Amino acid sequence: MSTTNTSGRRKTAVARIYLKDGNGGITVNGKDYKEYFPTLPLQFIVTQSTEVSGSAGKFDVTVNVAGGGVKGQAEAVRLAIAKAIVELDPETKPSLRAKGLVTRDMRMVERKKPGRKKARKKFQFSKR
Repeated sequence: MSTTNTSGRRKTAVARIYLKDGNGGITVNGKDYKEYFPTLPLQFIVTQSTEVSGSAGKFDVTVNVAGGGVKGQAEAVRLAIAKAIVELDPETKPSLRAKGLVTRDMRMVERKKPGRKKARKKFQFSKR
């Protein structure tokens, strides 16, 4: 029996997953992933790692996800699942790497600067 625990992050979303042998069920915060991520594109993002690696239907995944928005959470779950699959079967890494699924997307929101309304927005320039 193979089990593994990994985490994935995207923006401010953090997903902790527990992967074990099973029949392909994905539970996110106590709900089925189709209920938690109601739109088809988000469901595709969540299952993309298992589809690409060819391990769809082999593992049961339990996910705890917090922070960020719905899309960031879905992408955090995708990264965590990809990392767990690579940990169990290193042979799948090249196929996942080719789709960019094992790379953490480091882009974050730029911080607000002092004396400004937003990160880059400046006050209106007056020549006179």
